[in-house]
Amino acid sequence: MNVLIIEDEKPSARRLKRMLEAQDLNVIEMLHSVEESLMWFAQNEHPSLIFLDIQLSDGLSFEIFEQIEIESAIIFTTAYDEYALKAFKLNSIDYLLKPIDTNDLNQAVIKYKERIPTQQKVTVNFDDIKKLLVNPIDRSFKKRFTIKIGQHLKMIPVEDIACFYSEHKSTYLHTMDGRDYPIDSTLEELEDQLDTALFFRISRKFFINVNAIQDMVSYTNSRLQIKINTTLNQDLIVSRERVKEFKNWLE
Repeated sequence: MNVLIIEDEKPSARRLKRMLEAQDLNVIEMLHSVEESLMWFAQNEHPSLIFLDIQLSDGLSFEIFEQIEIESAIIFTTAYDEYALKAFKLNSIDYLLKPIDTNDLNQAVIKYKERIPTQQKVTVNFDDIKKLLVNPIDRSFKKRFTIKIGQHLKMIPVEDIACFYSEHKSTYLHTMDGRDYPIDSTLEELEDQLDTALFFRISRKFFINVNAIQDMVSYTNSRLQIKINTTLNQDLIVSRERVKEFKNWLE
């Protein structure tokens, strides 16, 4: 099986090449830009599988496939956050979040190989991906929340919010100085509003601000307990399925 790597960070490309060759996969080329990729596809037979980064040195890799018809399966390699992942799930064999984990890579390759006997193809709709993709560079995040106090309105900058939480079918923000205010947005709606460099959803109940984290402690069932620098009468627990992603987010 011939494999092509399209990745603008050369050390990352070389590391991925070594990981793939350790699985006896034939990496035929490593490409690093849109322009280089277009030239290569014009002169070479399409590979069976492409490991594709989104952001290349001279633009988005989508630009490659706006000019050629793709004949290969794709596994995305991306540093994009959790809100973009639904795009990759819908439109590829799999996605790998950087830095790439060996076990995750193995599972992605197995998933691809399982499709080969059935000749099952994945239709990649790059227009759909671009609509779903959350680009941290282009995206405009919410800068403040307006809350009502009696007959008055108060604006609270997101930097002053330690966390958001849901309770009794309502959503609240908790400030750095320990105050709680109800807001109209649900936690699901906040996923599209909050800067993911600043906030992380640790569970179905909580978003936390990275700047509010005071301590992190191992908790039962491979979970983490977060302690923040304000008083909150709630246990902030990172759910087990989010621990790995949370640790990557911290870095």
